[in-house]
Amino acid sequence: MKALYFEQHGDIDALKYGDIETPVPAPGWALLRMKAASLNYLDVFTLRGMPGIKVPFPMITGGDCAAEIVEINGDACDWAVGQRVLVNPAHIDDKSGHFEMMGETRPGALAEYVTARVEQLIPIPDGVSDAQAASLPVAYATAYRMLVTRGRAAAGESILILGASGGVGTACVLIAKMLGMTVTAAAGSEDKCKRLIELGADEAYDYSAEPVDAYTRRTTGSLFRGGGFDVVVNFTGGETWPQSLRSVKRGGRLLTCGATAGFDPKTDLRFIFMSEMDILGSTGFTEEEIVACLDLVAEGKLDPVIDKTLPLSRAAKGVAMLRDRKVFGKVIVAPDA
Repeated sequence: MKALYFEQHGDIDALKYGDIETPVPAPGWALLRMKAASLNYLDVFTLRGMPGIKVPFPMITGGDCAAEIVEINGDACDWAVGQRVLVNPAHIDDKSGHFEMMGETRPGALAEYVTARVEQLIPIPDGVSDAQAASLPVAYATAYRMLVTRGRAAAGESILILGASGGVGTACVLIAKMLGMTVTAAAGSEDKCKRLIELGADEAYDYSAEPVDAYTRRTTGSLFRGGGFDVVVNFTGGETWPQSLRSVKRGGRLLTCGATAGFDPKTDLRFIFMSEMDILGSTGFTEEEIVACLDLVAEGKLDPVIDKTLPLSRAAKGVAMLRDRKVFGKVIVAPDA
């Protein structure tokens, strides 16, 4: 089969497109034909290599996969060959506690064929396209968990979303607006800010031109004069983290689900205790949260933002776009015609 893979960690030039052995499903697993995959910054991290995570080579990245069932090894239960399914990329073995992530610790979706445990399959509702479904697990279900399950985001609250133009960021904007929040979206260029307003954000600003905390004081006031946001979303870390601490309203929440720009930034404890903020971490998603996002799409309440669709043979270009932060929303990968 054709796949995008790498045999050692590196940059984009380490990616190869070519023939690789088609996987054989183990007992209790299914062989799937990939119909749509979506890229995430996880693909960049996995390509570069992450401390403590051992990657088997050759490695195929891609955590998000909408597919059709080709074969099931074992009892098919309620599944049928040809049925459209979305794969839950995360799996935890209840007995051993072993965690596995498709596209990170085992081969992923950027291939013509993929294998997954039958228990990881989720039916795709009618009316939800393969591309929409493939957009959901890593970005939208993560955003849903962070905002809804963990963050208790509510109608009428104000929210500041950093990194709002990417996959998780645009998901946060759409979900926050759906919840009835007042959304301020921050991105790294005027063009992205314009597109965020078109997406539905109430305000958008370029944080490459003005620090986050300076913008917050200018538009909402200082902490002891009622300034700040009820909720601040920061999954980038790095230099924006201390600025985000100074942007939370008294009694507000700071939410994080990642650290794409640095995991060990300076933290000023005074802002945490003086504002009595809650800092809530969120990681990954559950099957229930993926299904909740699928249902929202099926009901017409959520429509994932898709920047472009690339054939599998050109998927490396999409990974480079993510690396260079030249993406607005999701990049979808589809099989070559």
